Amino acid sequence: MPDELELLRRANPVPDDGPHFGDGPLDQRAERRLERLSGQPRAPRRAPRARLLWGLAATGVVLATALAALVGGPNTQPALAAPRPLAVRADSPPVPLTQVAGLAATAAADGSPRLRKGTHVQSWSLSMADGEPPVTLPEERVVRWRADLSHTELVVATDPRRPGRPVLTDEGGNPRLVADGHVLSRATYPPSWSDAPPEAPPPHTPAALRAYLAETVRTDSLGTPQLLDAVAELLDHWTLGARESAALVRVLADAGGLRAVGQVTDRLGRPGQAYVYEGEGGRRMLILDPRTGTVLGLETTFTRDAPEYGVKAGDVMDYSAWLR
Repeated sequence: MPDELELLRRANPVPDDGPHFGDGPLDQRAERRLERLSGQPRAPRRAPRARLLWGLAATGVVLATALAALVGGPNTQPALAAPRPLAVRADSPPVPLTQVAGLAATAAADGSPRLRKGTHVQSWSLSMADGEPPVTLPEERVVRWRADLSHTELVVATDPRRPGRPVLTDEGGNPRLVADGHVLSRATYPPSWSDAPPEAPPPHTPAALRAYLAETVRTDSLGTPQLLDAVAELLDHWTLGARESAALVRVLADAGGLRAVGQVTDRLGRPGQAYVYEGEGGRRMLILDPRTGTVLGLETTFTRDAPEYGVKAGDVMDYSAWLR
């Protein structure tokens, strides 16, 4: 019998180039399927966003470095492993953020596509907790809001790099393998209202959006690290329209803390321009569509070894890839 993820794929088909949902709104069949999956609500489980090295509180070693011991014996090829960091094309010229901001403003002239509440995101992260070894978590999450302000959330275990292969989860507190497409949580939430970020609609002018992002992460000093945190939080709640994306790129360009490094291909095979911020112990790469300013992804990697955690420079801590 087809698993839950496969049924959603059939309801919202895409070219057979990966395990992700269609890069667009779910159609009516998929929405109905999502609603039926969410018919028996239970407490949702969202993986904690991994933090940079200076914020780690976990003990033990990173499970990704010893995953073969969990999946099989020494002669067994592990089914899962930490992903490689995204590689910038050596022959690609970097595109300045100011240039992308101009192109995004032009693309947003007709106001299409429009802002939509809800998100569709694929992520990979190290889940960390005190006294427990970290766990690798590849997941896909779809949140859809209804006209009455109720919403549904579906979270499945899936790894876009290895379609059909087992996926590791810490659901229930015990690391274990599950099938690709295994439903980790499904819930329907009653109507809710909030006029505070990130629940409130984001504005589409740069000054107002910057203030909104500062309120999202509760800071009066919106430096580049805080700005990137706020961007991730925003995109985990909203699918930005053209005008909001253009305003966001202008905010990023005006902040001045991101360095253009060139072209990358993201986890879902989409071309984009990469912009990097390096702080103490960590490197964060923001990936944008250079034509529209749409944020495609955000990746964090370690920039120094930390043997006490089993971490080496270049290891990926987390990434998110957002879809429309």
